[in-house]
Amino acid sequence: MLRFAVIIGSTRIGRFGPTVADWLVSRARRRAELELDVIDLAETGLPATLCDQDDPLPRPVRLLAPRLAAADAFVVVTPEYNRSFPAPLKTAIDWFYTEWHAKPVAFISYGRESGGRHATEQLRQVFTELHAVPIRDGVSLPSYWQLFAADGSWPKPTAACNSELKTTLDQLSWWAHALRDARAKRPYLP
Repeated sequence: MLRFAVIIGSTRIGRFGPTVADWLVSRARRRAELELDVIDLAETGLPATLCDQDDPLPRPVRLLAPRLAAADAFVVVTPEYNRSFPAPLKTAIDWFYTEWHAKPVAFISYGRESGGRHATEQLRQVFTELHAVPIRDGVSLPSYWQLFAADGSWPKPTAACNSELKTTLDQLSWWAHALRDARAKRPYLP
C-alpha cells in the first residue's frame, strides 16, 4: 500500500479546491494500492504565524505532523492567486521540514487561462528546497468552470484532465515506491 496525502491548499470561502480534491480522490480510490489522507488546510487550524525554533509547537502542528510523516507521497491541490499559490499553503509547508524529505509531490492546479501553472512552478521550487521530489507531470485546469457537464457534474467525462490524472497518479506511484524503498535501505540525510 502507498499512502498519499492530498492537501487542499486554498482556505477561501467559496473555493473550488474541495471539488477538485473529491474528483482526485474518487479516481485514486479505484487503485487498490492507494490509501488516501485528505488534508484540508481550512480545517487544520494551523496558525498563520510561525514560532521560533525553541518554542513548543502549537497543537494543530503537532497533530498534522504525523499525518505528513506517514505519507509516501503528496498531491497538492492549489489555485493560482495573483500568479502564485495561496499564503495559507505556504505557511502550512513552512511549519514542517523533515516530513517532506525524499518524498514525491504532484500538483493539481486550477485557475483562469494559466490553469494554475504559475502557482505550480513556484511550488516546485519550494518543495525542491525542502528535499522533496516534484514529479514532472501534473494536472492543470485552465478555465475549470468550463469543464462542468450539462448535468452539473465536474469534470466532463471527455475532459483531458481525466487522462492527465491517470498519468500523474502513475508517475507519483512509481516515485513513491522508489523513494520509499530507498529511504528504507538508507535514511535520507539532507
